[in-house]
Amino acid sequence: MTTWKAWIHAARLRTLPLALAVVCMGGILAYADGYVNGAALILAILTTLLLQILSNFANDYGDFTSGVDIAGRVGPQRALQAGFIQPAQMRGALVVTSLLALLSGIVLLYVADLSQGDWIGFLVLGLLSIAAAITYTVGKRPYGYVGLGDVSVFIFFGLVGVLGTHYLIHGTFHPRNILLAATCGLFSVGVLNLNNIRDLEADKRHGKNTLPVFIGYDAARKYHVGLIGAGWLLAIIYTVINYHNWTQWIMLLTLPLFVRNVTALWKNPGQMIDPLLKQLAISTLMFVILTGIGWLLAGN
Repeated sequence: MTTWKAWIHAARLRTLPLALAVVCMGGILAYADGYVNGAALILAILTTLLLQILSNFANDYGDFTSGVDIAGRVGPQRALQAGFIQPAQMRGALVVTSLLALLSGIVLLYVADLSQGDWIGFLVLGLLSIAAAITYTVGKRPYGYVGLGDVSVFIFFGLVGVLGTHYLIHGTFHPRNILLAATCGLFSVGVLNLNNIRDLEADKRHGKNTLPVFIGYDAARKYHVGLIGAGWLLAIIYTVINYHNWTQWIMLLTLPLFVRNVTALWKNPGQMIDPLLKQLAISTLMFVILTGIGWLLAGN
């Protein structure tokens, strides 16, 4: 494998639609509230994608150095595991990607035209996001190895990702938007849960105690149903509360995709779970896109 292909492989492009969905939902909510700072939205997308790639690099490095990726994984082969990239190169990539994400985030804060207090607050939040992306699997006590990954994903791929983007490109906070932010967070946790169900046995052998390791395979599948169901319930409640036009229900066209995801999880053995990760990530992005189209057609 050539060098550039190895880095593309390590970046895990299939995970990027989920990160893109979160930022776009923030943009859609800003549009629904009457204003979008286009330049800030573009920079928010860039920053979020860099943070996702940083998280993927860190996950590759952390799982390799801890021994999780050495043997027994069911999912796709990782870059370090396969020898495409050396550990020292990945450490360098973590530093470079962190700096790029920080630089992009700082430019975003300037473009967003925030007050001094908000500027400092979002800078701290950005630094925490970088730290969270790295320490999920890297360090002496990575929080992803003690069952806290779900909480982190819900916060950063839901509440912070959506509400933070909305504030940066609109300048306001509306409590009602917590509903759709939580929807994105729950769907994102669903993707992580599928990943952890797929790797359950290997994680258990190597001491990576994800939530499925704690609660078991059957309970993890029930948990997945709860995540998807709760996400949809909150989305429906939001639409009812903010109803203006029937076009806002266009997002229901994606519901069969989520039903298919949940149904497939119950039918497939562990080794067939991997395709469901990409399917749920893309389904989430499509849900967000149709939500945006619905609001666009409904008008403000």
